[in-house]
Amino acid sequence: MVDIVATATLGGAWDVAVRQVGDQPWLVFLPLEGKRSEFTYREFDRWVTRTCEGFAARGITKGTIVAMQLRNCPEFIACLLALAKLGAITVPLGAGLTPRELLVLYRKSGAEWAIIDSATREKHEALRTEHGVVPKGLIETSCDGTDLSEASVEPTPVEQPSEVTSDDVAEIMFTSGTTAEPKGVLITHANMVYSGHYAIWQASLRPYDRIFTTMPECHSNFQLVAMTGAIIAGACLVLCERYSAHRFWEDARAEDATVIQLTAMIARTLLLQPPSELDRHHRVRETLYFMPLGDDEKVAFEQRFGVRFMNSYGSTESVCWVLTDPPQGERRWPSVGRVGLGYEVAILDASGQELGPGEAGEIVVRGLRGRTVMAGYYDDPGSTQQAFTPDGWLHTGDTGYYDADGWFYFIDRSKNLIKRSGQNISACEVEVVLGNHPMIAEAAVIGVPDPIRDQAIKAFVQLAPGSEFTAEQIQAYCAEHLAPVKVPEFVEFVTDFPRTPSMKIEKRSLS
Repeated sequence: MVDIVATATLGGAWDVAVRQVGDQPWLVFLPLEGKRSEFTYREFDRWVTRTCEGFAARGITKGTIVAMQLRNCPEFIACLLALAKLGAITVPLGAGLTPRELLVLYRKSGAEWAIIDSATREKHEALRTEHGVVPKGLIETSCDGTDLSEASVEPTPVEQPSEVTSDDVAEIMFTSGTTAEPKGVLITHANMVYSGHYAIWQASLRPYDRIFTTMPECHSNFQLVAMTGAIIAGACLVLCERYSAHRFWEDARAEDATVIQLTAMIARTLLLQPPSELDRHHRVRETLYFMPLGDDEKVAFEQRFGVRFMNSYGSTESVCWVLTDPPQGERRWPSVGRVGLGYEVAILDASGQELGPGEAGEIVVRGLRGRTVMAGYYDDPGSTQQAFTPDGWLHTGDTGYYDADGWFYFIDRSKNLIKRSGQNISACEVEVVLGNHPMIAEAAVIGVPDPIRDQAIKAFVQLAPGSEFTAEQIQAYCAEHLAPVKVPEFVEFVTDFPRTPSMKIEKRSLS
């Protein structure tokens, strides 16, 4: 059987883009401070080649596991492509991880090398010295656009590595771990190339598109949508060092962005910015989105900024947004769309039986392992076996349903369901209601032990700047919009939330 990827690899796909659109813009980098930088495909390819030579000189070759903890910067992409060309395996790590979290991921991945930001060298050196991780050493970069070929080891000609195939693992991408310890998802070269083709279909990408993103480079939202989509389409990627609410829309407009990536947090904080007569003056034609957002917030955002959300659903394990609004035609908010090309999706009950329209159960996905869905979990055959049914369905652990016309609706992550007095309460539903209130900037809801009702509902609330709102007022507001069983018993005010590298609230840190 031959699929759309065939024998392509990430490095090979990059080479094709360089040959076809070499003089076209590939990457614009917008640092929080300092000068904007821009590279054509050909200019960046020279950087990738020299980086590849530097890595080969260190003995990095096919199968070498290399961790990489960098903030958003061009070096990340240069390193990722260079490692892919060598057949090495990249382990992308979130820039904000603590030493404890880093140690866990170093040990889980068995990384032999680590590429790090100069500013974090002391932290990594301490881990290496005290715990013996990354035995072959640290490769340091300033993360400021300095050419990595100027590293201390003199580059030498690259020996031809063993043939890299589409079935080889390109990355071990750890899940965000919002509610549990992260697992290492095996992403193959075929997965990465397929995600680029899928993004072209999903967002109708063309070479003239400019994809604007503030997503962390370590995360699948960036790599398997924005980056690979741009490479396969020959489009331009506009990368911000970090999300800034007061700069986002101005930068997107100034860079002539045609496609942008949003999360609920980004949408809400943009709505908190002072309105401008320029809010609707832009070239954005598609807004890629997934996270729970209230109906009122969605309408307010689309009306203010003159865009239309493309709602979708997926996970690192599913590789792409397997449920998505179609590129053209009808969209049925709050539906997360219909089944995307190359996938099957079903709803199963607790016994594994397939359910019909309107019946809520677990969302399961079927594709080709190592091609359209993950190959498995790294060094974890037990979890891999549990993730797939004997007939190939990938468990997501998420709850949803579909209607008679095949539109799917997401209810909640299974670990976000709160069991109270015999009922399953969706934390997401309560969070959406809280987020709709103008005085609430963001909220997170969890279940806490209750000796009578199994679990009670606790809401963590971050107020909008200058707002005053009591716990009693919040509970009264919830009582107006939710059934009594869904109203939080406890409310705790916070000034900020612990977050995963993908900017999701890390609920396991809340109690």
